[in-house]
Amino acid sequence: MTTTIGLTGDVMLGRKVDESQRQRPVDAVWGDLRSHLQSLDGLCINLECCLSTRGSPWQRTRRPFHFRADPDWAIPALLEAGVDYASLANNHLLDFEEEALLDTVDALTEADIAHAGAGRTVAAAREPALFSIDGLDVAVVSLTDNTPEFAADRTSPGVAHLPMELDESERKTVRAILDRARRADPDLLVASLHWGPNMVTEPAENFRAFGRFLVEEGVDLIHGHSAHVFQGIEVSDGVPICYDCGDFVDDYRVDGDLRNDRSFLFEVTVEDGAVTRLRLRPVEIADCAVHWADDDAARWCRDRMRERSRPFGTDDDFERAGNGLALPVA
Repeated sequence: MTTTIGLTGDVMLGRKVDESQRQRPVDAVWGDLRSHLQSLDGLCINLECCLSTRGSPWQRTRRPFHFRADPDWAIPALLEAGVDYASLANNHLLDFEEEALLDTVDALTEADIAHAGAGRTVAAAREPALFSIDGLDVAVVSLTDNTPEFAADRTSPGVAHLPMELDESERKTVRAILDRARRADPDLLVASLHWGPNMVTEPAENFRAFGRFLVEEGVDLIHGHSAHVFQGIEVSDGVPICYDCGDFVDDYRVDGDLRNDRSFLFEVTVEDGAVTRLRLRPVEIADCAVHWADDDAARWCRDRMRERSRPFGTDDDFERAGNGLALPVA
């Protein structure tokens, strides 16, 4: 059995995206990708905002940005694209305090969109998402090293926070989280990680070590995000580590050199429970929506991905696929 699952970086539906979507069809945020997204067997995103109309902007510590989208259009938009899973362990789920975080969890649950990484307690935030894609049973755990003040605890809502420094206590915690996911006997075990600072093109060594540790512990695929720019791909013992998938939808100011408006739709081919291939389809953000990249933007994306994958020894393994790239894994 062969299954194709799309992975995206940050999907930020707040601020100007939210304003724009109130004046246009719910599927407009997906630009000219809508039909292709619907054609995938599965789709997994990082949801870089809360879904609520309630709550007050977080003021307990300095927060320059607060991202919130109205679930009345956002949930239909996610369903229109065929989103199966949304990662919530990131630095924006508490932008409008606890009630907005809980609204997000409840809205996704009601819409039958699987999610992990945030919850009413730390135990709930660390629970895996369990869902099926065309008969393929998938478990996803979601963690972040960002914004420690957003961490859930035993009695308070928040996100699944870990420093990702791999001391013995943290190793024990991660093993317990993965053991919980494995109890469901999934065909595919995914770690979706919101790690590292913004606007950096390569992962720090502690994230590389954390990724390899997860592979040693039996994770089948690592879905990284946080930097707002895509980073290189490493293959460790046959497991792809997508360190950062960049941005997919947002209203952000564009850096002329780093081009945070350009990235890929990462498509994972799974055969008999193993990832065998990645296909990278270049995309570009404009007018608060995602679009297929034109030829010049696609060339830029291909060149940067090869450059950024060179430290991992995968730069020469990429093959040209349409205006994008493909990476054989097994």
